[in-house]
Amino acid sequence: MSAPRVPQGQGPTFRELVVQALSSVERGYDLLASKFDHTAYRTSAPVLDSVTGALRPLGPFGSGLDVCCGTGAGMGVLRQVCRERITGVDFSAGMLAVGRDQDRNRDGDRDRVRPVPGGPRTDWVRADARALPFGPVFDLAVSFGAFGHFLPRERPGLFAQVHSVLRPGGRFAFPIVAPARPGSRPYWSLLAFDTAMRVRNAVWWPRFVMYYRTFRLGDVWKELIGAGFEVELYPLEDLGRRADGSPRCRLVVATRPG
Repeated sequence: MSAPRVPQGQGPTFRELVVQALSSVERGYDLLASKFDHTAYRTSAPVLDSVTGALRPLGPFGSGLDVCCGTGAGMGVLRQVCRERITGVDFSAGMLAVGRDQDRNRDGDRDRVRPVPGGPRTDWVRADARALPFGPVFDLAVSFGAFGHFLPRERPGLFAQVHSVLRPGGRFAFPIVAPARPGSRPYWSLLAFDTAMRVRNAVWWPRFVMYYRTFRLGDVWKELIGAGFEVELYPLEDLGRRADGSPRCRLVVATRPG
C-alpha cells in the first residue's frame, strides 16, 4: 500500500515535523492538525474504500464510532454503512476541529469517501479512548492507524473500553497490514523508525508513543478474546496479496456476543 502523494507546499515543513516529534502525542497532533491530511500518516483512500466494501455485507448498522478519529478519515467509512448516527472521538482538540470543519464543507474530495445524501447525524467528541464517555450505544466501532500510540500493556484496557460501548452483537473493525518480510526495505524502515522513537523517548520528555512494530496480529487476537470479543478475519482483496499468496491486509472484525 502506498502513501498518498503530499501536494507540494501543503504538507508540514521539516521544522514543523521536528517540533511535533519533540512534543507530547496530544500537543504534537494539535500542531500538525491543519496539515495532517497532506502527510503520509493519513489512512489512504484505497484502504478506506476496501474496508467500506468489506463492512457493507455485515451491515447496515445503526450507530457507529470512530475510535481515535483524528481528522475523520474513518468517519467517511461510517457514513457509508451507518444509518442513524456516527461519532468521532479523539483527544486532540486540533484534529477534531479540522474534522468538524471538513464535515461542514464536504465536497467529495477524491481522497475521501464520498458523502451520502441524507446520511447519519455526525458528532465529534474530545475524550481519551482509554476512558470512553459512552454507554453501550454503538453497533459498529472502527479505528484506523491509531494503535501504535498505545503501549502493549494498554491495549487490553483499550479493547475493554470499546467492548463496553458496543451493544450486544456490535462489531469492532480495523485493518491490519501483514508484517514486512525480514530483510526487506519496509522491514528496515520500520525497525529504524521504532528504534529512533525509543531513543527519543529515552532522552526526551514528554514521550511521543508511536511503536507500530508492537501491533502483532497474534497478540491482538488474544487481547480481543480476553476483552470478551469473538474474532474473525476478512482478507481485503482489493489491496492485493503477497508473493506467498497471503493477503497484504486483513480486516479484523471483533464481535461483542449477543
